[in-house]
Amino acid sequence: MSGTEQAHPDELDPEVTVLATGDGAADGAADLARDDVAGEGIDEAARDRALRAGLTEYELEDEDLALLDGDAEDTDDEGAGAPLPVLAVVGRPNVGKSTLVNRILGRREAVVEDKPGVTRDRVSYPAEWAGRRFMVVDTGGWEVDVAGIEARVAEQAEVAISLADAVLFVVDATVGPTSTDERVVKLLRRSGKPVVLCANKVDGPRVEADATELWSLGLGEPHPVSALHGRGTGDLLDAAMAALPTVSAHGAALPHGGPRRVALVGRPNVGKSSLLNKVLGAQRVVVDDVAGTTRDPVDELVELKGRQWVFVDTAGIRRRVHQTSGADFYASLRTQAAIEKAEVAVVLVDASVTMTEQDTRVISQVVEAGRALVIAYNKWDLMDEDRRPFLEREIEQDLVQVQWAPRVNVSAKTGWHMDRLVPALERSLESWETRISTGRLNAFLGELVAAHPHPLRGGKQPRILFATQVAARPPRFVVFASGFLEAGYRRYIERRLRETFGFEGTPIEISVRVREKRRR
Repeated sequence: MSGTEQAHPDELDPEVTVLATGDGAADGAADLARDDVAGEGIDEAARDRALRAGLTEYELEDEDLALLDGDAEDTDDEGAGAPLPVLAVVGRPNVGKSTLVNRILGRREAVVEDKPGVTRDRVSYPAEWAGRRFMVVDTGGWEVDVAGIEARVAEQAEVAISLADAVLFVVDATVGPTSTDERVVKLLRRSGKPVVLCANKVDGPRVEADATELWSLGLGEPHPVSALHGRGTGDLLDAAMAALPTVSAHGAALPHGGPRRVALVGRPNVGKSSLLNKVLGAQRVVVDDVAGTTRDPVDELVELKGRQWVFVDTAGIRRRVHQTSGADFYASLRTQAAIEKAEVAVVLVDASVTMTEQDTRVISQVVEAGRALVIAYNKWDLMDEDRRPFLEREIEQDLVQVQWAPRVNVSAKTGWHMDRLVPALERSLESWETRISTGRLNAFLGELVAAHPHPLRGGKQPRILFATQVAARPPRFVVFASGFLEAGYRRYIERRLRETFGFEGTPIEISVRVREKRRR
């Protein structure tokens, strides 16, 4: 290919930024790289030194030098730690538990709406106060003598108490102690857990007198707070920290190398909760034919093929966030947060019906979040033979940008082909964590650019000076170049990276730093 020809435009189009070769000393480095690819066996350290020598002719920033010296931090890797203490927030419905949880976290994390029964499952969040890290568990409202979904919500609250190191009992100070509150007190006393009493909705001095009525519950001093406005929450958290041990007797640390976090995502009613229940072998989350049953992300430890995983069931991502309201609106935001906290996402698609814009947008959210990806075509048992060719055509047209993602056909209802899910997850995670040495990466680029150089731009040809992988999870590459690289050429390089090194099931992030020669 000549330097004036367009190189491989538009084979793929993931949204990434990418690469080109060096002049001067960098040309010699490119020759070394090509020799190595050809089998000459050039020492990797010598190749790196030659490439770095070429960069001395260019203006580099302090950040560039830190990156080249290997000082850039890979923030995705976290070491193991002791289990964090667990603080469960419990109380009857609509006393402000989720609002208080959001206040403790300092951000809107738990779904909140001005009506009872919004929270349904127990949901855990990492939190910090006064330099101490802990887990706070939001629960559904605890009620007595209820049936159906309300009874299951109450059961989950009781489970949260049994697994906590301390309990934050929330009571509505404007209402005072109720018979339900007194029943909760009996449950808390039986548990033997330390209890901190929170008198919520104390929005001003006038209501503080009402909070004193809560001494009658026999749980000690009620702490007047306004979860909505933040009033008094500091004193409440100080009391909670005094009640919490430094190391949990119930919590579990999830170190790097431990259970992997898997987010189950997709549009509403594609079978996410059914899939979680099937892998668990129990009805952990509520399943209903009405779309939108799940609101808060639900974590659950699962053992599959002798290995532990943390599966996270999420709310369905709807057509447009602005078309939702109330709890459903915030549930969509929590789903995005769950994707970002996961390591790999399983996007469920209903194979029995036509793929929608929602399906492709959910996949785009996972890719943009930089998470490993597996696409699961669920409800395969409901798909007739006439549907199969249409599905293949939809995959070719709508998923052309993620052809690199492994696909599995499953039925969450019957369990068909569920054994294929774990191998797909493992392949995607392995690619997600892959690192390529600097010498091998530059040898690859030297060969690639020698065979297909970047087209001329304004009479000049951009050159790749040096490239390095700065992080994994997902693989992130930084390329130093003498000029801007066209999108078509960047896509070509990404495709060749995947062909050469695999990267099945992971997005690739490649950024270009254009640097000019030093003025003499």
